Amino acid sequence: MKSTAFKKIIKECVREVFRDELKDILLESLKNNNSKPTITESVTIPQPSLSSRPDPKSLVDKKQAYMDVIGQTAMSFNSSDVGKFNPQGVDPVSGNMPVGEVSLDQITNLIK
Repeated sequence: MKSTAFKKIIKECVREVFRDELKDILLESLKNNNSKPTITESVTIPQPSLSSRPDPKSLVDKKQAYMDVIGQTAMSFNSSDVGKFNPQGVDPVSGNMPVGEVSLDQITNLIK
């Protein structure tokens, strides 16, 4: 007997065994499924009603309340709140840069 014919016989036998096993599994699951009660779920979707819409007057009140809170916690800064710029770094020649101060006026003049 050639090896190809032998392989063909083995493949057919394995297929038949798998078919029988799957058939047994399916039949067993159908038998077990009939004995157990089925579970059903019901989902209710709430329908929007006219009374659930927000009152425009209450929205204005809410907005005002938020604005009051923001106004109480808001901070305002200007250029006087900014500290002096003191650049420090490393000079490749001497190892240190001289300490210096640059004011905001000098920076704005450089930008112009």
